[in-house]
Order: sequence, then C-alpha cells, then structure tokens
Amino acid sequence: MKVVIASSNKGKIREFEELLADLPWTVVPQTELNVSDIDETGLTFVENAILKARHACEVTGLPAIADDSGLCVAALGGAPGLYSARYAGTHGDAKANMAKLQGELLKLGDVPRDAFFISVIAFLQSADDPAPIVVEGRWHGRVIDEQRGDGGFGYDPMFLDPNFNLTAAEIDPDVKNAISHRGRAMRLLREHLSPSPRLA
Repeated sequence: MKVVIASSNKGKIREFEELLADLPWTVVPQTELNVSDIDETGLTFVENAILKARHACEVTGLPAIADDSGLCVAALGGAPGLYSARYAGTHGDAKANMAKLQGELLKLGDVPRDAFFISVIAFLQSADDPAPIVVEGRWHGRVIDEQRGDGGFGYDPMFLDPNFNLTAAEIDPDVKNAISHRGRAMRLLREHLSPSPRLA
C-alpha cells in the first residue's frame, strides 16, 4: 500500500521513513507528489495533524499520515508549543527559533527548565475518513542554555534527555527513535493498525 507522508520537513520525513521501514507500505513524501504545505490553522496538535493528513489525501487520493509536534516548556506556559516551528516568525528557521527560546528563558532567570516534546500522529485512509486514527507521544526532559550535538533537527540541540544526559541531537538516531515523542506515537499507531486490513 502506498501512503503519503504529509510533511515537507526533511528531518521529520527521515524519521518517518525509519520508523515505517518494516511495514508493507511504500511511503512517499508529499513533495514528490506535488502536495504543498497547508496552513496549520488548528488550535490543537490534533486538529493540525488531521488537517495535514486530510489535505494530502485530497490532493493525491491516497492514504496519508501526518504529524504535528512541538516543544512545550513549563516555565513559558507551554510555549513555544503549537507554534514551535514558527516561534521566531519564519516557519522552519531552527536557529532563530532556538535563539528566541534562549532569550525568553534568559529573561526568567534561574527557573526550572522542564519541558517535553509532543507528537500527535493522524492516519487517514481518505479525505472523508470518518474515523481517523490519532495517537500521541511525549518525551520529557529539560531545556539547556547551550546547543549541543549536530544530529536531529529543530530544537534537538537544546533538549536534554535526563536518562542519557545527552541532547536529542547527540543521541544515536536508532536510540532516539526508540525513546522520542514521535517514536512513542508511532508505536501506538502500529498497535492500532496491526489487526487491521489497513496494513494489507
């Protein structure tokens, strides 16, 4: 079965391809099918994930999988949260987003830096699928002042996993896929799909 990955984010696409590699699917990034990004007008991660998946289904006529994710910092009231990718104003500018995050935390002084990554994944069989599968995964850690590591993408260089004492950008990709918010959400999705003919 061919499934569209409803994303243009190269880092996210790479992780999806790794997490879906052993399924009997042919996964195709939406960019290869001339699907443009849709405006993320939802007020929740769930709404945005469904919006993105439905848009890819409408354009291609194929099943689609989409993720809406972000970094939520407790001291900032959950920001950057839903607006993580465009926190500094330009969508996908990771350096600017991290610089703004560092600046906002600096203003608060010595406060706890507890944070979590969240990933909400939606799978739709078609644009009018009345029962999309929606799952959520979270990865708890904290934000650090410096940026460490050259792997991953987005806020990974600033997010420290307390168990490994490494940032998400320093952790081996296979390990990251096992413990990350997206990896956790994907395992839940696979549990939903396993007994289903949707995998056929």
